[in-house]
Amino acid sequence: MNYPRVPESKQRTGRCGQYVALQMFLFRTAPLELQAETGYAKGELWLVDLADFDSVKRFADKFESDGGRLDILVENAAISTGTYNATKDGWETSFPLSERHFHPPCGSPPPPGDDQDRRKILDAPRLVVVASEVHFFIEIEKEVYRNPDILKTLSSAEYSTPSTMPSRYTLTKLLNVFFVRTLNARLPPSTPVIINMVNPGFCQSELSRDTQGITGAIMRLFNRILAFTAEEGSRQLVWAAFGGEPETLRGEYISGCEVEEVADFVLSPEGGKAENQLWDELVDILGEVDPRVNGIIEQYITATLA
Repeated sequence: MNYPRVPESKQRTGRCGQYVALQMFLFRTAPLELQAETGYAKGELWLVDLADFDSVKRFADKFESDGGRLDILVENAAISTGTYNATKDGWETSFPLSERHFHPPCGSPPPPGDDQDRRKILDAPRLVVVASEVHFFIEIEKEVYRNPDILKTLSSAEYSTPSTMPSRYTLTKLLNVFFVRTLNARLPPSTPVIINMVNPGFCQSELSRDTQGITGAIMRLFNRILAFTAEEGSRQLVWAAFGGEPETLRGEYISGCEVEEVADFVLSPEGGKAENQLWDELVDILGEVDPRVNGIIEQYITATLA
């Protein structure tokens, strides 16, 4: 039986993810454009708003009932804003977009294929989180990571002031790195899913569309004269999803189609403490949002680290 791959790109802003999903997959005409460009007539467009927990749950429900299998999940969602805005669930908007949501498709290994070469690929499905080199440029303050509620503190209106919000995008990319490392560390070695993170570089996108003033003007200028095109940046995402030797990519940070070391803060004792605490907080938060999270954790995740 020929089991189809289901590449999926989750995104809210920007354009690199659109190219990974074969251009303009964000828009409702995408399946027709995909067919016109490639001849593939079975493409589907499913919409999800990662800033809305209910939307994420509906997406998971739809996948459970209609999706079947998932071989590649590229999580490419972020915003860059200097203004505090809360979602209807009470979180600063950047955080639901950066903290990757668990849902059942991510935990389901694919069925075996008939062809040996295809089976080699499909037996190692991949979860690719789009990170960034900017995670090197920020640390979590001691008074925050020593707090019993790091995420709630960072997301609060009291913390999200005009002095902290300009670095919010950079902070969320640091959280992406923590998430990939701690999820990978808690997966049993026999787990077929390969989880990694990739830096696409500075790419032309709408990421800073809400950034105003001098900063916004500078970002738009940099977009025009320094940034990669979205298609060029998407090559990094494609490599992270398809390239390399799978076992060498587990939990790794990829930049320029190579594995590179993450920031010193991530590797420090303080970073390790923050990483583990953030994991515990995220599991508790999402377990309250959707009880299926608890079942996935129990079934697929190692309770404690060696």
